[in-house]
Amino acid sequence: MNALLLLTEVEGGGQVEQIARTFGVDWSHLIAQIVSFSLVCALLYLFAYKPVLKMLATRRQLIAQGLANSEKIKAELEKTETARQEVLGQANVEATRLIEEARDAAARLREQEKQKANLAANQIIARARDDAASDHTRMLAQLKREVGRLVVQTTAAITGKILTTEDQQRLAEETARELATR
Repeated sequence: MNALLLLTEVEGGGQVEQIARTFGVDWSHLIAQIVSFSLVCALLYLFAYKPVLKMLATRRQLIAQGLANSEKIKAELEKTETARQEVLGQANVEATRLIEEARDAAARLREQEKQKANLAANQIIARARDDAASDHTRMLAQLKREVGRLVVQTTAAITGKILTTEDQQRLAEETARELATR
């Protein structure tokens, strides 16, 4: 609107026209330049500025999507880290449980082996006692026979006669009885 006022004042004359002449303004050229400049501005707006604005809007949108994706990824990473910590906690609990079970099993096995060893030792001791008792009985029987033989020999030597088998048997039995009572 100001431009129209200037134009009307210029045509009517006056101070504006005088200034315009002083500076060498040619109104027909000025209007042509204004129209040319307006056309260039309109063309630049349509073919340069609009595509640049569109590209910038697209970039802004991509950046916003990238930030949103970044937030999603960050949230997912936190969820994954939480899940990882939970799995590690469960694994530690399970490992502790397995270790305790292994210790319990080892203690039971140790106790079983100890019982087996005690049983085997008791069996060995019982066998040794039985063997010792049988050896003792055998040696005692041998000793009785030997003592009986010696008694018979001594009696035969003292009495000067030869003893019959029955006499030898009787003397051996009497000696065995006397030894058994002692």
